[in-house]
Formats: sequence, C-alpha cells, structure tokens
Amino acid sequence: MSTKHPVDKHALIFGLISVFLCGIGFSIILPVVPFLVQPYVGNSGEQATVVTLLTSVYAVCVFFAAPALGALSDKYGRRPLLLVCLLGSAVGYFIFGIGGALWVLFVGRILEGVTGGSIGAIFAYFADIIPPEQRTKYFGWVSAVAGAGSVIGPTLGGFLAKFGYSAPIYFGAIVTLLNVVYGFLFMPESLARQNRLKELTLIRLNPFTQLAGILSMKSLKRLLVAAFLLWVPNGSLQAVFSQFTIDTFSWKPAVIGLMFSIMGVQDIVSQGLIMPKLLKKFTDKQIAIIGMGSEIIGYGLIAASALFSFYPLLIAGMFIFGFGDSIFGPSFNGMLSKSVASGEQGRIQGGSQSIQALARMIGPILGGQIYVSLGHAAPAFMGMILIAAAIPVLYKSSHGKRHSIAG
Repeated sequence: MSTKHPVDKHALIFGLISVFLCGIGFSIILPVVPFLVQPYVGNSGEQATVVTLLTSVYAVCVFFAAPALGALSDKYGRRPLLLVCLLGSAVGYFIFGIGGALWVLFVGRILEGVTGGSIGAIFAYFADIIPPEQRTKYFGWVSAVAGAGSVIGPTLGGFLAKFGYSAPIYFGAIVTLLNVVYGFLFMPESLARQNRLKELTLIRLNPFTQLAGILSMKSLKRLLVAAFLLWVPNGSLQAVFSQFTIDTFSWKPAVIGLMFSIMGVQDIVSQGLIMPKLLKKFTDKQIAIIGMGSEIIGYGLIAASALFSFYPLLIAGMFIFGFGDSIFGPSFNGMLSKSVASGEQGRIQGGSQSIQALARMIGPILGGQIYVSLGHAAPAFMGMILIAAAIPVLYKSSHGKRHSIAG
C-alpha cells in the first residue's frame, strides 16, 4: 500500500475495537478453566492434563482452519469471513459455559478453535489498511489494545467467578456477539476487489501444503522456526499457569486473574512508552531478540518461584516475561507482513497462525506432561532452553524482499 493513501480511520477503529473485544473474550475464561474441569476429574494431575488438552484441541483446530480462513479472506474479502468466525466463537463460548460433561467442554473448545483461526485474517486486515513502513508501529498499537483487553479480561473473569465459574464464559460470549453486531453495522471491507485472489484452489486450503510453501521461502523459514521455538513454551505456560498457581500457592480465581492481567499491563506500557523509542534505535529483528532475551529471564524467575515456593519471584518473572512477549509480537508481525504483497497477506498470516497453533498444540501437551512428571518448574526450564536455541536462528535470518508463494 502506498504512503500516499492515509489509513482509513473507520477501518482502523473497527480493527482495534475487534482486537480489544477479542482480548477480553479469550482472556476472561483463563482463571476459571481448572475450576470448570475439576468436577469431572479425580485429582490435580488429571486436572492439569485435561486443562492442557483443552488448550491443545483448540490449537489443533486453529492449525487446520487458519490457512483456509486466510485464503478465503484473500478470495472473498476480510469482512464476511471475520463476521462468521466471530459468531462461531460466541456459540463456542456458550457451549463451553453450559458444560455438564467433559465432552461438552471439548465441543465448545473445538468450535472456538475452528473459528479462532480467523486471527490471521485480522492481521491481514491491518496489513491491508496500513503502509508497509508503518506496520510495525501499528502492530504495536494492536498489541497494546489486545493488552488492554487482556488486563480487563482475567481480572473481570476472576471477579465474575464469584457468581459461578461459568459466568465469565457467558460474559465472553456476550462480548463476542456485541463485536459481531458492531462489525455488521460498521466494518468496512479492507481488501479491494482488484487485489483479491483470482482463483481459490484446494492446495491453498491444505494446511500442510501451505506450511510447506511458506517454509520453502528461505527468509521466512528462519523467522517462523524461531517463532515456533518461542511459541511452544509460551503455549505451555498459558495452559499450565492457572494449575501452577493453584498447586504451588493455593491461589483463587481472582488472584489468578490479576496475574494474567500483568501480561496486558506490559503490553500497554511497552507499546505506549518503550516500543516507540526502540523503533528509533533498533530494527524489527533486534527488537525481537531483545524480547526473546527478556522471556528467558522471565522463565528463570518463574522456575525459581516454584523451586523456592516464593510468589514474589513469580510476579517479577511475569513482568519481565510479559515485557519480552509484548515487544516480540509486533516486531515479528512487522517482519512477516513486509515479506509479501497485499494479495498474499491473508495466506501468509494464516500460515503463521497455523505454525503458532501447531506450537500451541505441542506446547500444552508437552508442558502438561513434564509438569506432572518432572515438577512444577520444568515447563519454565523448557522455555529457557527453547528460546535460547531460537535466538541464533532468528539472528541469521534475512528480510526485506517481498515474495510470492506459488500454489
């Protein structure tokens, strides 16, 4: 997109509101998932396993759905795709809230996962309306707005849990439905017809074919492999965190919600105060590496909190980890979006979301197993090792050219 065309303010506002509401809708359920699972399991080990499986099944569905949804948005536009997916997510939340049996919880998560693959289309939406040279800055705004939703979501979820563990789930469904209504009334289409995909083939809908095509691009391959190594332990941390705090510190939903909110606070502070200064001094890649180093330190403190049963170390670790995560995300998305032309944004973002989903499929299962078998600190140690391996991979990657993916 040329710098001569200003960013569409209505499109930008809708996109940021969508991200904010999605942040609330997703994060509001995090403090209560172990408590929803508890009636159907016999002990904390089984509870941790089921919680991580619920996270993984969501990621499995995103993995298969994201490339198809990204390609469909390249063909038919972002607006119809996003509205249908948001509606599906709301239905998934309602089913999850109703519960009554473990299989019902899994059905709800499956539906949320299939429609949750639309996050790639949301990033493609922003890539449509923002000039390439400004995308890292605007992706920072997206991260900050998502952070604001993530601050409110877990805290609100912990508070609403006083009215029943399903209350936050129903609230998340209502918030998502409100987003559907707002989008239907005000959302402009961002992808011009002349930039849309001319022909939609089955190859473009196949997640394995798309991943192979994306990973065949040398500059993208290292970037995505490095991100994969970071996303695996991140997915593990998100899945086991509530159970970790229950088992280690006997925390309740309200306190757990406040801890999740730290991540959102970090997004707001980092994007509002730190990221603009970093962008003046460092490249996207350098900022991403700084973020990865911060995550390693954060994981170290989280592991120490488990070893010494000292929660202040956990709080400090979450702040440092949250800072790293908050600056890695926009710098990574900036590098990714600049690598392809406008007609491929949905596809490349969908492929990226599939890889992230694959990591978040593996991470919770792996993290849950080592949490149960090797101890509460083990998932954090895994994070330190994998991200340390990811830094040299990202460092050697090169970017700047736009590519077209055959298929």
